[in-house]
Amino acid sequence: MRQPPLVVHIIYRLGVGGLENGLVNLINNMPAEAYRHAIVCLKDSTDFRQRLVRNDVEVHELHKKDGQDWQSFIAMYRLLKQLRPGIVHTRNIGTMEYQISAFCAGVKHRVHGEHGWDVADPDGTNVKYQWLRRVLDLFVHRFIPLSRHLESYLLEKVHVPPRKITRIINGVDTQIFYPHPARKQPLDACPFTFAETDTVIGTIGRMHGVKDQTTLAKAFILACQRETELGDRLKLIIIGDGPLRAKALALLDAAGLSAQAWLPGVRDDVAEIDRRLDIFVLPSLAEGISNTILEAMACGLPVIATEVGGNPELVVDGVTGWLVPANDPEAMADKILAYVHNPETLRQHGSQGHQRVLQNFSLTAMVANYQAVYDSLCLQSEALQ
Repeated sequence: MRQPPLVVHIIYRLGVGGLENGLVNLINNMPAEAYRHAIVCLKDSTDFRQRLVRNDVEVHELHKKDGQDWQSFIAMYRLLKQLRPGIVHTRNIGTMEYQISAFCAGVKHRVHGEHGWDVADPDGTNVKYQWLRRVLDLFVHRFIPLSRHLESYLLEKVHVPPRKITRIINGVDTQIFYPHPARKQPLDACPFTFAETDTVIGTIGRMHGVKDQTTLAKAFILACQRETELGDRLKLIIIGDGPLRAKALALLDAAGLSAQAWLPGVRDDVAEIDRRLDIFVLPSLAEGISNTILEAMACGLPVIATEVGGNPELVVDGVTGWLVPANDPEAMADKILAYVHNPETLRQHGSQGHQRVLQNFSLTAMVANYQAVYDSLCLQSEALQ
């Protein structure tokens, strides 16, 4: 019996993150009879790989050296020759160069996804990256941007032909992410009791430059300083690890608010944490289509997000949350306190966000759209034979 085609997904590292979460959801939910899958990590993988429920998915690690590691291109070429995939799917600029390895290895169908902005190019103005994408466009059959902002970038800055672009928005698994049905219970290792009088503000994501969690820490400090009568009823949770974690902890400690904040690093119970929050905040300087926003909305949370990238495609300002300028802790603090003083607005925005996810951002639709791209490439190839 003929095996389904193999899709090799090339990513930088298989760890906790929105891109990686979307990939795992795609693999877990695409029909096994449609495609086989393998993941190639330029760096390595973590325990996050255990979220893969299919037992036929191989995860390969190249352990690429930092900087330009020419040997990694040869290693990728040899691995692809061995695996003989029908499709190679790279994601973001950090992996796009390996489309050359796929071309040299004779892979017939080559897809590239744009999920968000690089730390070194948070607004897409880096001319070097624009030219790099233009050159590598020669090796790519289909581009998949996750937001209108990224789609416009490919069309207007990189000059990718419209026929080569298919925008696919992320979907969220509402069987995992859903509103808390009852009173919030204590959470393992968390110091908070989640009293009904508390307002818990939180965010989840890698703590590096472009995610800008320090702005959220500053906004939380401002909110507490402005409304001293609230006492310790404002709480902050920041989940994730990276260089900004120490900076955020230092800010909170200097303000005397360490006892009202919990920054435990990486956690694997994201849905449970979302269900303990009252307000979700995404303070990013740049963003594609944020899985964490969709997951928070699916859990019935109002979202305060910066007005960058794909965030306005998800958060309807004044309806499901608030949009604020990037790097503006004053504006963020204003919106946090607006929810604290208007709990009915908080509930309405959370409920409307939940309905928006159910109607527009289903995981089923996302998987079907990716499968349609893969099918179109394979069917086109069969027609030419």
